[in-house]
Amino acid sequence: MMHQGLLVSFSPRLWASLATTFRAASSAASSRPLNRPLTSNDMPRPGGIASFMRLPVQGDTKGLDACFVGVPLDTGTSNRSGTRMGPRQIRCESVLLRPYSAKGHDPYSCINVADVGDVSCNMYNLPEACEHIRQRYAQLIQDGCIPLTMGGDHTITYPILQAVKARHGPVGLVHVDAHMDVSDTMLGAKINHGTPFRRAVEEQLIDPHATVQIGLRGTSHAAEGHAWPISQGFRLVPVEECWYHSLVPLMEEVRSMMGDRPVYLSFDIDAIDPGFCPGTGTPEIGGLTPIQALEVVRGCAGLNLVGCDLVEVAPPYDFEGTTALTGANLLFEMLCALPGVRALQ
Repeated sequence: MMHQGLLVSFSPRLWASLATTFRAASSAASSRPLNRPLTSNDMPRPGGIASFMRLPVQGDTKGLDACFVGVPLDTGTSNRSGTRMGPRQIRCESVLLRPYSAKGHDPYSCINVADVGDVSCNMYNLPEACEHIRQRYAQLIQDGCIPLTMGGDHTITYPILQAVKARHGPVGLVHVDAHMDVSDTMLGAKINHGTPFRRAVEEQLIDPHATVQIGLRGTSHAAEGHAWPISQGFRLVPVEECWYHSLVPLMEEVRSMMGDRPVYLSFDIDAIDPGFCPGTGTPEIGGLTPIQALEVVRGCAGLNLVGCDLVEVAPPYDFEGTTALTGANLLFEMLCALPGVRALQ
């Protein structure tokens, strides 16, 4: 890993030389062709197909190490709907991204990535929709491809984890959110965006002793508050522990906690304060900053990530596209954190 701030001292000539050397080394390590996104030097940003970063689109994961996939579902929401439009808007805003990260990662020279489109699911029947999602993800990950998901409301993480367990067993969980999402029921329903991690514990989809929830805040329905997840073994990080602090030390703790086990990262955009990301269905004041969000996602580098999602972007309340743009950036950072992606040395 590079030392923080090292890149700013590089001259343009040295940077270009390092980039050329890195690409040559990557090419020598693998003779297979790797997909690269269109850049604004190839096609003006308003043009091109609206895939994630205008990557090639394919219907399956043949030859892919990772894929971007949308789940346009918001039937599980409890307040403002609109996250069904999240994947489309995230893709549209992703045209602002460039293929090299600010930390020097060049993921498209390391692994093969494409956009595999959206999951088709029954928006009138939530349990049936979850089964459609589970089946589709079982196909996507069967050969080891790592899915990077654009939601959709947080219900979708439940069937994704079902598919992930079938391949990897129970996984560690890094869950970034304003809410714990461990309710038993909401209005009598067992499946919705407030219950996915309760169901995940019940079905042993996650290891509760390797589960961390970051950014929790807001009011509660009951006086016991955090009692249930604590009783299961979750590591809870209320937002008050994050205020005024860098989250780099926290992520060092998380990496130590997880070890080399398979890990899933689930990031609800409402973890970020609505002053920065207003376009979400259940906003809570006093949230994380975008800087802290970057620290969390970048801090997942080194984990054995087997899947990631970015959920709850609701474009109808995202009047300038800021929330979707933040989501697109975080998804790219998730790509850069995957196993096999390296930074320039």
